[in-house]
Amino acid sequence: MTRGKVALLIGLLFAVTLSGVLVVYTKYQARVHFSQLQDLRAQRDALDVEWNRLRLEEAALSTHVRVEREAREVLGMYTPGFDDILMIEEVGRVHP
Repeated sequence: MTRGKVALLIGLLFAVTLSGVLVVYTKYQARVHFSQLQDLRAQRDALDVEWNRLRLEEAALSTHVRVEREAREVLGMYTPGFDDILMIEEVGRVHP
């Protein structure tokens, strides 16, 4: 065997070995990224569940009846009576 053929054989052997190592590495990276993708999907699903729960809670807390009850009980607000209402006229306005 000539020196050129030996060099070619060694080069091809190196190329095949490198190719095999790169295939294994690529397969490993694909599995790592797939695992990360699954984790991110699980996080997304958990956030969707939390978002829907918060939307339901917001809807329950912002009903008209609940807001009115909180205004009366916590803030001491009330619907003003007729005697509590003052009419204020705009200054400088001419009434016909």
